[in-house]
Amino acid sequence: MTTPEPQPVYLGGPRFQTDPAELYREMRRDHGAVAPVVLDGDVPAWLVLGYRELHQVTSDPQLFSRDSDLWNQWDRIPADWPLLPMIGRKQPSILYTVGERHRERAAVISAALEAVDPFELKGHAERFADELIDQLCGRGECDIVGEYAMLLPLRVLARLYGFSDAQGPGLVTAMNDMINGREGALDGQRHLGESMYGLLAAKAAQPGHDVASRMLANTAGFTLDEVAQDLMVMMAAGHQPTADWIGNSLRLMLTDDRFAASLAGGRHSVGEAMNEVLWEDTPTQNVAGRWTTRDTKLGGQRIGSGDLVLLGLAAANGDPNVRTDAGALTGGNNAFFSFGHGEHRCPFTAQEVAEVIARTGIEVLLDRLPDVDLAGPAEELTRRPSPWLRGLTALPVTFTPTPALGAAR
Repeated sequence: MTTPEPQPVYLGGPRFQTDPAELYREMRRDHGAVAPVVLDGDVPAWLVLGYRELHQVTSDPQLFSRDSDLWNQWDRIPADWPLLPMIGRKQPSILYTVGERHRERAAVISAALEAVDPFELKGHAERFADELIDQLCGRGECDIVGEYAMLLPLRVLARLYGFSDAQGPGLVTAMNDMINGREGALDGQRHLGESMYGLLAAKAAQPGHDVASRMLANTAGFTLDEVAQDLMVMMAAGHQPTADWIGNSLRLMLTDDRFAASLAGGRHSVGEAMNEVLWEDTPTQNVAGRWTTRDTKLGGQRIGSGDLVLLGLAAANGDPNVRTDAGALTGGNNAFFSFGHGEHRCPFTAQEVAEVIARTGIEVLLDRLPDVDLAGPAEELTRRPSPWLRGLTALPVTFTPTPALGAAR
C-alpha cells in the first residue's frame, strides 16, 4: 500500500488563527523547507518555510523578482479576486519597483524618515498615547487592541507626514476599514487616497518640516502618483504591524510570568518582550511575494518560471535548524525576518520609527495603568483569521480607574 503524496495546504482557514506554528511544523515535515500552497480560488503558490531558503530568496532579486508582472497565473485571476490588495499588478508604488529605480525610491524614503527628530517622534507618541488613555482610564476596563493599539500608530505617522491633528482620527478609521476588508474597505481606501493627494497639493504650495514635503523636494524625478503611492504604502506598512506589535507584546507581558516585572512598575523587560514577539509572534506572518524569472530549484522543490513564492517570515523565524532551543528567550538576538531582508526589506529608518511608537505606547500605558490585567482567561483570546498579519481581535483588560491627565502631562 503506497502512502499518498502530501497535498498542497490552503493558505487560510482557522489554523492560521489558532496555532500557525504547529501548522508550519506539519508543512515542514510533509514538504521540507518549501511547501506547495493554494490561495483563494485554488491559485497555486509556494511558501518558503526554511530560514536559509528565505535568506536565499530575499538575497537574489535577479532570480526571485518583486515584479508581479512575471506571474504565470494572471490569466486566471478575476477582477474581484479578494487577494488583489495583497498581490497587485502594475501599481506605481515602491513595492513592485525593481532594480535601480527601486534603490532610488528607497533612498528618498529613507532620507525623508531620517530627518524626523527622534525627540519629536517620541513626544508625538507620548501625547497621542496619553490622549487615548485619557478617554478610557476612568472606566476601569477597556479593549487595548480596539481602543488603543489600533488607534495610536497612524495618529503618530499622520502627524509626521504633515497631516493636521484634526485629520488623524478620520485617517485611522479609513485605514482600519481598508485593512479589515469589510463593507467600508473601498470607502476607506478612497478617503486615504483623497487625503494623501490633498496633503501633497497643500505641501507643494507651502512646504513644511514633514515627511511629505521632503518627499516632494527630492531630485530623483518621481511623479506625484509615485510619491502618493509610496506615502500610502508607508502608512499602511507602518500602522497595522506596529499596532499588532503593541497588542502582541502586551498579551505576552500579561500572560507570561517571565515579563511580570514590567507590569510591576519596571521597564527593563519591555524591549525584551517586544523582541520576543518578533521571533515568536511576529505581526507580519507571510508576505506576497517574489516571482521566479526562470525555472529553478529551492529547498528540494522544482519552481517554475513565473511561479509565486511567498515569504514565510513566521515559519522561518521558528525553523528548528536555526532555533535549536525554541523554548529559550531570544534576548537581544535580532536575526529574525520580521522586517524582511534584502533590497525590499522594511527600511531601517521605518523600523526605528515603528519601534519608538510601539515601545512608547507600551510604556505610557504601563505608567498610566500600572495594575492592568487580563479581563478573562488567556486561552479565550482570539486572532484575526488572516494568514498574512497576526494580531488579536481584542485584548480585554481591567485596571483601577484613574483620572484623565488632560494637558497636564
